[in-house]
Amino acid sequence: MPTPLSHPDRRPVLVTGASSGVGSAVAVGLAAAGYPVALGARRTAICEELAEKIRADGGEAVALALDVTSDESVSFFVAEAEQALGEVEVVVTCAGEVTPENAYETATPDFEAQLQLNLVGTQRFVARVAPAMAARRRGDIVFVSSDVVRLPRPRMGAYVAAKNGVEGLARAMQMELEGTGVRASILRPGPTLSGVGSTWPVEVLQAVLDDWVRFGLARHDRFLRPRDVAAAVLAVISMPRGAHVTLLEVEPEAPLRAEVGPDHGTAAPRETGREGDR
Repeated sequence: MPTPLSHPDRRPVLVTGASSGVGSAVAVGLAAAGYPVALGARRTAICEELAEKIRADGGEAVALALDVTSDESVSFFVAEAEQALGEVEVVVTCAGEVTPENAYETATPDFEAQLQLNLVGTQRFVARVAPAMAARRRGDIVFVSSDVVRLPRPRMGAYVAAKNGVEGLARAMQMELEGTGVRASILRPGPTLSGVGSTWPVEVLQAVLDDWVRFGLARHDRFLRPRDVAAAVLAVISMPRGAHVTLLEVEPEAPLRAEVGPDHGTAAPRETGREGDR
């Protein structure tokens, strides 16, 4: 039997929003690290393709339909995942979306729909799994947030409001779960190259980026890769018992600045060996 300050050898993981972007990278990354993973999203066929790849690479994975805006769907997903993989040890909430609209121009039903998915859906999911985790006196819940909480961005009003709510929820749960053995952690990534924005018209995407520059929200042109965020998730849940990462913020690393030589000319940046895969 594991001691109160140790992790069990087997730690099944539930990942929401696992069909693309950060969610799929988290599922693949944790499976490669030896975690059994349940991939949940509305696009079940894509999740099944990812699960097949994970299994082909020697990992353990199951893909199941999941709509975090539905009580029935959440209950089905959790029950089937536990039937396939065992009791939940880790939850990573990645489900969400962004609509590029000014808050004052967003129709209230559309604003509410984003809150339902990004915030209420997160609460619905963790409320389904956290009580049992607390009863077992162990587990990790990773709330994937966004740096829009620290640096609000225009044309993302509903998303900004929802992610502030997610972090408020997580902060409250950190106090509520203190002493239960369940660690609630906030992961706050910066701009990330994911599925978000891929369906936006070019002119809308350009307007969003122009506003980021206008308000000083884009100091350079680098973005995180989804696997960077997945690595941060792994770091959080790999912490030994007795330590709790309450907040981890990850931003894209800026490109190397040009060097000024002895003749005051500008030299090309030196290679770091990492730029090719960005």
